Amino acid sequence: MPKRILIGTVVSDKTDKTVVVKVERKVKHPLYGKIIRRSKKYHAHDEQNSFKTGETVRIEETAPISKLKTWKVIDRVTAGKTAAIEADV
Repeated sequence: MPKRILIGTVVSDKTDKTVVVKVERKVKHPLYGKIIRRSKKYHAHDEQNSFKTGETVRIEETAPISKLKTWKVIDRVTAGKTAAIEADV
């Protein structure tokens, strides 16, 4: 069975070698038909403690690492809001 890959935002990096990633998805309400946002938080393994709060990351499903961790961070999709981008004028 292929491993699931999700994209989400790091909301916490306080624990050692672990980040909490919030993954949002949009679903249609079964009765009213309005598109609503649903989110879930996943604990993901971060070996080098290299990912910080606010960054968008890609996580992959793995064998259980601990009680809560069954995901690991693959790579960074974009940097957080603290990163400054200079434009050449």
